[in-house]
Amino acid sequence: MRYSGARILVEALIDEGVDTVFGIPGGYVLHIYDELHKREDRIRHILVSHEQHAAHAADGYARSSGKTGVCIATSGPGAINLVTGIAAAYMDSVPLVAITGNVPLPLLGKDSFQETDIAGITMPVVKHNWIVKDVRELAELIREAFIVARTGRPGPVLIDIPADVGAAEAEWKPAFVSAWEDGNALNSRARRLSDRGGRVTFTGADIERAAAMLREARRPMIYAGGGVNSSGAAGEVAALADALKAPVALSLMGIGAVPGDHPLCTGLIGMHGTLASNRAVQRSDLLIVLGARFSDRVTSRLDRFARNARILHIDIDPAEINKNRAADFWVIGDIKKILQALLKELPRSLESRWNGEIERLKARSRASLYGRWRDAPGTSGPRPRFVIEETAKRAGPNALVVTDVGQHQMWAAQYYPAVPPRSFITSGGLGVMGFGLGAALGAKLANPERPVVLFTGDGSFRMNNGELATLSRYHIPLLIVLFNNGSLGMVRQWQRVFCGGVYSETALAPSPDFTALAAAYGIPAYRAAGEAALISALDSAAGDIAAGKAAFIEVLIDKDEMVLPMVPGGKAVDEQIL
Repeated sequence: MRYSGARILVEALIDEGVDTVFGIPGGYVLHIYDELHKREDRIRHILVSHEQHAAHAADGYARSSGKTGVCIATSGPGAINLVTGIAAAYMDSVPLVAITGNVPLPLLGKDSFQETDIAGITMPVVKHNWIVKDVRELAELIREAFIVARTGRPGPVLIDIPADVGAAEAEWKPAFVSAWEDGNALNSRARRLSDRGGRVTFTGADIERAAAMLREARRPMIYAGGGVNSSGAAGEVAALADALKAPVALSLMGIGAVPGDHPLCTGLIGMHGTLASNRAVQRSDLLIVLGARFSDRVTSRLDRFARNARILHIDIDPAEINKNRAADFWVIGDIKKILQALLKELPRSLESRWNGEIERLKARSRASLYGRWRDAPGTSGPRPRFVIEETAKRAGPNALVVTDVGQHQMWAAQYYPAVPPRSFITSGGLGVMGFGLGAALGAKLANPERPVVLFTGDGSFRMNNGELATLSRYHIPLLIVLFNNGSLGMVRQWQRVFCGGVYSETALAPSPDFTALAAAYGIPAYRAAGEAALISALDSAAGDIAAGKAAFIEVLIDKDEMVLPMVPGGKAVDEQIL
């Protein structure tokens, strides 16, 4: 069968199991959109309001489902608008395939209308990218792209298709025919690209040495990152913690790696981590690092982080070993498989010298942070913990929680009750304000049966509220809870602590009427300036969502609410402002 390049692309996406793509059409993807329309019985296109949020939506779809997200943009400004979303996926190891159109091959490199070197621009923030110059190679490159995106350490890739390649014709072979004819050549080539020549398997000797370190430790601690969620290793991490009697601290990306209400879970670690996590890591004698990269937001002053501990680092990406913190030993490979092998080498229970210290630290955490939250003087509006916990009660234990970036992000990480793996979706590595609404609608489309809650701030919502049109157009029933303090709250907090209260360019007032804006898109909207009003709004919003509508709640909070604890810059993680 001879198909155009555009049809080959769409058929190859269907072959890969893709059922949803996010994007905006343009001049150099016209052929692709024509074929998407013809195949709308097999693949759904979601028209967003801005290409950046097409990438964020594909990201949220991927994080919440474990599948590979797909987004499409035209050349030039359309392609460039994807870059922030691609970079966010790269920093957080999310499998994503970005497809861009470009000018015809004879016009490449000639400063043609709406031409950019998108392959060059994205090179630092993708696992690999391709410029397709021969339509006969297109099908294999697409299959290769999906393998690269999802194998090894997941991440984004980009395929740039010049317009004349999309219009040209070539012989089309479905994936099973191509695989039967070509044997394993494609897979081996793609895996070489994905793994970058690194060692991604582990040996029995690796497991034996790691097990010996675990047996020798008396105050072991687990630091779980996003790699645990990516590998589906939550059960194994809990089993390892139980065997070692070891506390488990979570990075922002690691939330969900073990249940937040597990007796050994000490919660978030790092700049806004709990007292229990930050004190315990300084007292441990072995830190078991699972799918985490020693981010500066976790370690703060690196030379004083886990200062008494040996480091056992387990990760799928060899490039992460010894990158930020030297490890005493490491094991490279899939975390789930490594932990399964390790657990076979360990007794059901090992000696521990924590001796109730974790329980005492957790109690101190609650007393210092959570015990006085309702009664802080000089504040107005509902307190953040009250907002988040009341929202969680109504969303239920199966909810997907999505955040933008700022104070509300940290409050959600601190206060939202236990969530399953892949259920806390946030921009951790890149910290993209404006990430949330696109990611939330992508997550809801991937999980139509699950409640989805977006926590956002007035600063972030200014950057993405155009996607209210997408919610309305496709009748996507998710709940948006906006914390409005009339400022860029996290930056204001830093100015308060580090700049002597000189608030330079962080005031956003006068704010637009966000409830009127939501209502203009046909979305039921409520404003809450107190606890009773919030509860009423949540109850009304629950009815809207049950009726298949999105709902929006603006919560007016005090501009001087702070995220605490907080580790000031240059301090060790246990030198917290409580």
